[in-house]
Amino acid sequence: MRHFEHLAPSVRNGLFHREPVAFDAGSPARTLSVALGATLYSPGTRPALAADIAKQAGRGVVSMVLCLEDSIGDQDVVAAEENLVRQFTAMDAAGGGPVPLLFIRVREPAQITDLVRRLGPAVRLLSGFVLPKFTEERGVPFLEALTEAEAECGHRLFAMPVLESPELLHLETRREALAGIARTVEKYRDRVLALRLGVTDFCSAYGLRRAPDMTAYDVQLVASVIADVVNVLGRADGTGFTVTGPVWEYFRQHERMFKPQLRRTPFAGPAEELRTALIQHDMDGLLREIQLDRANGLQGKTCIHPSHVAPVHALSVVSHEEFSDAQDILRPEQDGGGVLRSAYTNKMNEVKPHRAWAERIMLRAEVFGVAREDVSFVELLAASVGAGA
Repeated sequence: MRHFEHLAPSVRNGLFHREPVAFDAGSPARTLSVALGATLYSPGTRPALAADIAKQAGRGVVSMVLCLEDSIGDQDVVAAEENLVRQFTAMDAAGGGPVPLLFIRVREPAQITDLVRRLGPAVRLLSGFVLPKFTEERGVPFLEALTEAEAECGHRLFAMPVLESPELLHLETRREALAGIARTVEKYRDRVLALRLGVTDFCSAYGLRRAPDMTAYDVQLVASVIADVVNVLGRADGTGFTVTGPVWEYFRQHERMFKPQLRRTPFAGPAEELRTALIQHDMDGLLREIQLDRANGLQGKTCIHPSHVAPVHALSVVSHEEFSDAQDILRPEQDGGGVLRSAYTNKMNEVKPHRAWAERIMLRAEVFGVAREDVSFVELLAASVGAGA
């Protein structure tokens, strides 16, 4: 797999200073955690799931979650499990090109071992499981089941815990909940690929729902949890994990109360139609939230609609300016520290404080590529939207 592989080589050549590198399910966890990008969720009940997966892979999706939890009714769980086993078996028999990184979101620990046994040889197509409402008490049985299943099938399986429990949201229990989660994921560090934020459940606890012209960071209850999760679990000192951005719920036009959040200038000329389409489908709020995710230490995003994938990936590409700064900061001759003027002559690069940032930039540059000097996210987004149409 490779990000933007769905674009023609000539198009990629015109967009990238350095193209994304290829990766697969066997790549190092550090690479895969960033490469997840826009993780597309799909209910496990979809009858043509194998065809859907192939279709989305052809449009640039590299990670998917097949859900047996909140997206389906309690009465549909057994049928959904049977469907997943059937669809994985069909994909395995068909062979063909690489499939996205596939994860199953389960409800109970016993589903992990049961599904792995039922999948048989087709388990090779599975990258792991998403663990809902993760806390120390609830999470350990899930991770023990994952360890048992991996040992039985001999295939590497990752966990992606979802942080969405009331204990994490409520102020009086948050500190201990975070400490417990930190203890648990550290114990199973080799199994945990990334931590996912369940913002919809956070809002539900207070009867809230953010509007399409607001981001998760405008809801202060949610913003405070995100900040504390990154504070404890997203540190850049080697103890942290990749924490992914919250889901964006909207994909159809709604009546607006506030002005659009996309300035006209970056979309001047032929891209004006793209700006109009993004605003009409509430994508301007999504674009702003993606930027705020990045500013707050989050990588990638949970997505519930295919139209959200291209914006997430376009804004994940490293700009030429970011790459230039990161390169300068990480040069061997700068190991002693010091201050450098940016090659773009618009900022200070302080070697020691900016090193962790630069290392993250270089990892993202590896999996998402580096844009040419004259290419912005607008061109990347326009190319991706056009290829996926």
